[in-house]
Amino acid sequence: MKRTSKPVRRCAWAPLESDLLYRDYHDREWGVPVHDERRWFEFLVLEGAQAGLSWSTILHKRENYRKAFARFDPPKVARFTEHDVARLLKDPGIVRNRLKINASIINARAFLAVQKEFGSFDDYIWSFVGGKPIRNRRRSMREVPARTAISDAMSKDLKKRGFKFVGSTICYAFMQATGLVNDHVVSCFRHRACR
Repeated sequence: MKRTSKPVRRCAWAPLESDLLYRDYHDREWGVPVHDERRWFEFLVLEGAQAGLSWSTILHKRENYRKAFARFDPPKVARFTEHDVARLLKDPGIVRNRLKINASIINARAFLAVQKEFGSFDDYIWSFVGGKPIRNRRRSMREVPARTAISDAMSKDLKKRGFKFVGSTICYAFMQATGLVNDHVVSCFRHRACR
């Protein structure tokens, strides 16, 4: 007797065959707790770049961002000059927005200041959720908020420390992407994996 495999159930936003890069991001990365300093900085840059655009657009430019922003090495990006800004504004592989590019450099400097104060950005950012992921049990994407009291507090504190492009909605997307919060719907095969 031939067995038929059940279709894999995913969050509604994860495309099936239309965008394999996006699907792979959902299946392997979104919601997985981050504890790596460069990864934290990478998501700060990418989430800020995404403001007003689709995540798919940024995801497809991610490798270009890695090259353009020194593989997301905060000390190197913190030393970027106006010459680097001019170079980045000519790079078709990234979002060529002066405010977003300048924000990435400013954020690298603020990131280093947080590391100095708290020992690591990881310790600082996980403190917003008490050191462990918030495990939501959403039944549909309609239940997922655009922001929460925690993302409001995170946004306020990041802004106070000089970070740019860190509004509450961006912070909540950042929390979801980096596993500070598990917003995979309960029917998604990744919900259990990201617990």
